[in-house]
Amino acid sequence: MGQPQTKDKKAAEAAHQLVVTDPASKTSWTLSTPAPASGVSAGPSHSAFVVLPSGGNAETLTVLDNRTNKVYTLPVANGTVEAKAFSQMGLRVYDAGYLNTAVTRSKICEIDGEKGILQYRGYPIEELAEKSSFLECAYLLIYGELPSRKQFDLFEHEVLHHTFVHEKLADLVKSFNYDAHPMGMVIATMAAMSTFDPAGNPALAGSDIYVRDKALRNKVIFRILGRMTTIAAMAYRNRIGRPYNKPLEGLSYTENLLYMMDCLGQPGYRPNPKLAKALDVLFILHADHELNASTAAMRHLGSTLVDPYSAVAGAAAALYGPLHGGANEAVVRMLESIGSVDKVPAFIESVKRRETKLFGFGHRIYKTTDPRANIIRRLAYDVFEVVGYNPLIDIAVALEKHAMADEYFIKRKLAPNLDFYSGIIYSAMGFPTDFFPVLFAIPRVSGWLAHWSESLDDPEARIWRPRQVYVGEGKRNYVSIDHRPPTDEIKTHSIKHPFSKRSGVATWTGKRENKL
Repeated sequence: MGQPQTKDKKAAEAAHQLVVTDPASKTSWTLSTPAPASGVSAGPSHSAFVVLPSGGNAETLTVLDNRTNKVYTLPVANGTVEAKAFSQMGLRVYDAGYLNTAVTRSKICEIDGEKGILQYRGYPIEELAEKSSFLECAYLLIYGELPSRKQFDLFEHEVLHHTFVHEKLADLVKSFNYDAHPMGMVIATMAAMSTFDPAGNPALAGSDIYVRDKALRNKVIFRILGRMTTIAAMAYRNRIGRPYNKPLEGLSYTENLLYMMDCLGQPGYRPNPKLAKALDVLFILHADHELNASTAAMRHLGSTLVDPYSAVAGAAAALYGPLHGGANEAVVRMLESIGSVDKVPAFIESVKRRETKLFGFGHRIYKTTDPRANIIRRLAYDVFEVVGYNPLIDIAVALEKHAMADEYFIKRKLAPNLDFYSGIIYSAMGFPTDFFPVLFAIPRVSGWLAHWSESLDDPEARIWRPRQVYVGEGKRNYVSIDHRPPTDEIKTHSIKHPFSKRSGVATWTGKRENKL
């Protein structure tokens, strides 16, 4: 028999007991805390989660909170647990960069990163690239099904007949400096489009106009899809000092883009059909890619019910970032810096020594291979047959071959992605490298609009408002500037310009010493 326990000893043991409660019957059991392993000193319990096997519903997660000795059963649906379930424990889920956070339920695009699978509405990207067209894929993404002939003809007609822009929008593009980045011009012009459509501005016409009026929603979809190519072509022509070409009747979506960019007044000008087809395939591959940075921005902005022109401009701004839409440009510059096939092994070694960055390899989602990369590699040779061979392809193939045979890259699951070969094709077709993000944005508009439209019909839709973990100072009392400790640290620096030297030595009434 054990010795009688004192009151203090009983309280100490109770503090280290585990209380398990059945949420259904509210019955509780008190279990003793397991003894520490041999060689491990008994100390205070760490705050941690222990996942226990469930004896009931397999689609649940049982969590033990060691801070409170409480057990929680959380429902699991579609491989996810609702983050708000942790609020009952006094916790938030921290996920820097959204590495493992799902913020919406979507039927648009599915990616299986482990198997290297990409599907639009259930259709494999390989089949769509081979058999479909960009506008047909745009219809699929936005409306959920492949169109019938009648449906497609109407959709194509509406998109291609909404390509003309207001003359004042054209004047806006003309006002940009000759060396303005094309993507900056596209973003600004798309945002300005909202000012030409007051009936489509929720701030003026009602916050829920696109929720309740599907016809208005379709109208703005036609306008944005149709005018995106016109805006892109105007930005390109502005850079080279050429007058704008108006959209031409009877051309396909990609043919019209090439016509507006390249025609110099030649009668009967028609873009090469093989290049137009190659661009169409590239547009299919770029049309959507689940909840990437720019699409997340589109949904985030759309959750405020802002007009879709502004939301698309914001999404395009996210795409403008070098970590998103600028990757294929970085690939071309990397291949150019390598110079020749014989220098590839040395480049590989410099990457392994972390002396050089490798662009176009690896993907946060794909852990094996990017299915789009295989399609685009074959497409490159079709383009070369028309415009001539691009020697960068030899360097790219050699780089892929060496990397895929090297344990360093295999272990890290670094395989070529879409950006690795797309930049080579765009370069071979004569597009300037700073125009690559625009060629990315044009087709991605279809994906952005699909996600925007889906979010409007989502019964769980609400404004996106992530939380933060505050790690700053606690409450502090204000100290007047004359009583703060002196410091020589300068956190803001004066901006100097060549004319500052002249102005600095000039005199004027009220001039302060050492200040302009």
